[in-house]
Amino acid sequence: MTMAYIIFVNPAVLAGAGMPAAAVIAATCLGAALPTLAMGFWANYPFALASGMGLNAALVAAATQPDLTWQTMMGVIVVEGALVTLFVLTGVREAVMQAIPMNLKRAIGAGIGLFIAFLGLQQMGWVVKGAGGALLAQGDFAAKPTLAATAGVALLVTLLACRVRGAILLGILGTAILAGIGDALAPGAARLVHLPDHLVALPDFSTFGHADVRGALRPALIGTIFAFMITDFFDTMGTVIGIGGQAGFLDARGNLPRLKRVLLVDSLAAVWGGWCGASSVTTYVESAAGVSEGGRTGLVSVVVGLLFLLAMFFSPLIGTVPAVATAPALLVVGFLMVSVVREMDLSTAEDGLPAFLTLLVIPMTQSISCGIGVGFIAQVVVKVLRGHGREISPWLYAIAALFALSFAFGKS
Repeated sequence: MTMAYIIFVNPAVLAGAGMPAAAVIAATCLGAALPTLAMGFWANYPFALASGMGLNAALVAAATQPDLTWQTMMGVIVVEGALVTLFVLTGVREAVMQAIPMNLKRAIGAGIGLFIAFLGLQQMGWVVKGAGGALLAQGDFAAKPTLAATAGVALLVTLLACRVRGAILLGILGTAILAGIGDALAPGAARLVHLPDHLVALPDFSTFGHADVRGALRPALIGTIFAFMITDFFDTMGTVIGIGGQAGFLDARGNLPRLKRVLLVDSLAAVWGGWCGASSVTTYVESAAGVSEGGRTGLVSVVVGLLFLLAMFFSPLIGTVPAVATAPALLVVGFLMVSVVREMDLSTAEDGLPAFLTLLVIPMTQSISCGIGVGFIAQVVVKVLRGHGREISPWLYAIAALFALSFAFGKS
């Protein structure tokens, strides 16, 4: 339920690249279903995957250039996914994850929690884009969507406080009902719940297999491939660490058992997403909602994958659940993930400042990879200036240097 929005948001975003909406719905559903099923059956973790927000917008921005098409950009996704897969098979990606200090790992998890909560605040209308140069501003709390979402927060918090099993799912359904009641009480205002004309729609597979890999390999697109690759590489890393920590999967050193399986499924999912025409498919932070409800095995992912398959045929029905119904769930999930901050060591600037910057930058930039990059660079700089450079893994030095180059050339 917390991920279902991608079925409708992804086609709306990719429409900017001239892609047909009906076909992107099918691509989004099938692009998410098979990797999520693989994550459940093979890796046995409750991590669900779908087209990455942000990556799809970057794809559209690039595809609007005169010499590029959406087919070429899907080829870029296939290529960068293949490169990340190579890093997994050679052990590079796993080695990088194990080289991250525990304090940074906890900061990444807490930062993602703030990021999720911030997304919920925006969807609820509590926070809006500011006017007159202000970045953010207070929303209109008298607006019907905001009132419905606020009532949903109260409902969800009450359910959690009373320790009701399935509180998040019940909160989403209850908020959707409240939104429907709001429509009935204020018929003149914009409707929050839209009943579909048809419950079933046949899937359109016209975008499948049209990724232009040869066109993506032109030298002019090397920088674009690198930008997508580094985002895919570190977004998933942060998500796995954050949700794995929340679920109690990480060992004493902050490492995840069967990590290579998780990373291999995720990297191949990017290739699959490009081939389907759904943009890059990646592990979703909304997986934390399932973990918050007690999900600890791959059964969660299997159920989610099957629901994505069904969604190809019932996408009009899923569209009746408004964003204001899932937004309170994101706020609560963010709260649950931020609780790891109590385990962070902030007693010294040497160890605490890099972690604090990671925690702060992820939600402020709305980019997991950017927050990780800033944290890595800060960790290396502080340790070296303090004369403790030997405590840093060679992998961390290399990745910090790559991030510094990425930031310098505007490819973060």
